[in-house]
Amino acid sequence: MSNNHGEDAESKWTCEYCTYKNYPSSMKCTMCRGVKPLFGEDIYRLREPSPQRCGSNAASGPVITLPETESYNLGHENYSQNVPSAGKWYCEANTSPKNQNNQQQQLNSEGQLVEKWSCSECTYENWPRSTKCIMCGHQRERHNVQSQQQERNNASNLILPSPEYHEVRGLPSPPHTPYIHQAQKDENASARRSSLRSDSRNELIPQSPNNYDHERRLKQMKKHIDWCWLNACLGVVDDDSTPVVTYLASGGDPRRSLTHSEVLLLNRSSAFDVGHTLVHLAIRFKREDILATLLAQIESSGTGPKRVPSYVAPDLAAQIRRHVTNSLRIRKGPFQCYFVTEMPTFALPAEIEELPAVVQEQLLEELLDREAQNQLEGAGNEPAALNWSLEITERLGSRLHALWNRSAGDCLLDSAMQATWGVFDRDNALRRALADSLQQAGTLFYPRWREYEASQASLLLDFTLEETQWQDDWENLLSTAAQPGSALEQLHVFVLAHILRRPIIVYGVKYVKSFRGEDIGYARFEGVYLPLFWDSTFCHRSPIALGYTRGHFSALVPIEPYSSRIPALASNVTGSNSPVTQLQTTFMPLMDRERKLLPIHFLIQSELGREEAILKQWMDVCTTEGGILVAQQKLHKRPLLVGQMVEEWLNHYRRLAQMNEAPFSRTLTLQDYSSDGDTEDE
Repeated sequence: MSNNHGEDAESKWTCEYCTYKNYPSSMKCTMCRGVKPLFGEDIYRLREPSPQRCGSNAASGPVITLPETESYNLGHENYSQNVPSAGKWYCEANTSPKNQNNQQQQLNSEGQLVEKWSCSECTYENWPRSTKCIMCGHQRERHNVQSQQQERNNASNLILPSPEYHEVRGLPSPPHTPYIHQAQKDENASARRSSLRSDSRNELIPQSPNNYDHERRLKQMKKHIDWCWLNACLGVVDDDSTPVVTYLASGGDPRRSLTHSEVLLLNRSSAFDVGHTLVHLAIRFKREDILATLLAQIESSGTGPKRVPSYVAPDLAAQIRRHVTNSLRIRKGPFQCYFVTEMPTFALPAEIEELPAVVQEQLLEELLDREAQNQLEGAGNEPAALNWSLEITERLGSRLHALWNRSAGDCLLDSAMQATWGVFDRDNALRRALADSLQQAGTLFYPRWREYEASQASLLLDFTLEETQWQDDWENLLSTAAQPGSALEQLHVFVLAHILRRPIIVYGVKYVKSFRGEDIGYARFEGVYLPLFWDSTFCHRSPIALGYTRGHFSALVPIEPYSSRIPALASNVTGSNSPVTQLQTTFMPLMDRERKLLPIHFLIQSELGREEAILKQWMDVCTTEGGILVAQQKLHKRPLLVGQMVEEWLNHYRRLAQMNEAPFSRTLTLQDYSSDGDTEDE
């Protein structure tokens, strides 16, 4: 009996929680219900040189073999903070349902701690992975994404998995002690710092043991960074004017200042500080040539205060923008592209010509972009791209004027809104529609874009790209479309023609020049953009005109004929060829000064050779007596809100005229406005 009792005492296993000795057959401690240590835990203890831990293996009891299909899932209790030398952990394969419920409650409580982001428009709290608000569709702001991503990364770095066990089993392993865990964190932190020194672009990228996740985050971060701006900053420090000239030629703002994230990306604290502009850097590093270029750009862009109709009547302009947002629809079917339900055309009121010459000159100075107008009309030795035909401008009364807009990367969308509604796209309604249309209808836009760009590359530059390069370029186009303030390209003009459901004619310079007059690139924006994926009967045949100069778009609008304000006379005249009807039409040339047909962008190989027939299919085309092929832009009554905004804007200059020439007598003419944007042609 005594021998058997001694053998049982030796074979008992000691509980690590309460030190009670249990019989070998018991799977849990009789006193504290602690789980019996398994052989898997002893594997980790073999790496610990502590004699105390090695001695506990003898009392671990028999090993229970589990099926091969089962795996050990190590929970959060693996990391013990109260007992540094033990490092307790439990195995879910042999844990009671009570412990599993406790673990599930713990995971649920951790899930509730996930910080949602609040929409700036409707204040609805969205999940972190959603890119836009599910209630109002507002795009998630960029700084919220980066801050929450950084917070999640900091929270995940509190517990680091074991690299060896993670590679073998794909599961996290418990650390030996909290001190070893801290050492691993220090090693990982030093490795991160060394990798960041090798590539300054990784400064804001949260490091992850998963290489795929790290590369994905790195790629996303690079898409949202304006490298043209950062290269210009580096160019000032390195005394290289080429990136500075490139940045300014692409429409960059010379007054732009560095942000905190951009300073971290540059990773040169001795050279860059938050709030510095290119002028600050040029003065600090004594770059006189670059400073002269920057000051010349600032001086040329400082055209004085502007007074556009949307500034005079901001409330009406806000109502117009909301009306445009509500008029956007998406069509069901294979081509899921947004489109507008109303298609007005903006023109300057004819009452401008009734004002005194001094007031009229002030109005045009505060409304137009004189620099863009001069460049398009051929100032200097450049060939004229706008108003080059006296027959069109004088005899037909179709002179186009370049309206002033914001000089940021939203100039294309601003000019499109000005040419139709007379306001800026401050709410980014067109940009959101542009980005969503490219995403949802990319299966149709991508093949045509790739075929067109491949033909242009082989024809002009004689080179080809690989499929991965095409995919990268396409991803960049999608990214810039969704980012407010980023410069847009030809594809975006093509998609914008589908959203507006009408042709877009772009008159632009042939070459992009630096501020020294040097050619730095070939401008390929000039031409006609047709909504080729829509049916021609679904679109408006009256085009809008845009101007492109030095990386900047401007809306080109005419002054409406005086007879369009006399509805009584117009009602008495019948026939489409009546003088009044002709005066309500603006003629836009489809040829350049050399009488060559303007290119039609994004035509595929099967459509080449019949450009004139395609133009007549989408627009009302005719030929002048001088042999110039022109498109007809029909001017109709303004929408009600647009008419009220223009009247408030005109009243300001009428008061100035009364002050300058008192008494100022004039005959008020009645103006009729349509309550909607639809026209008789639609």
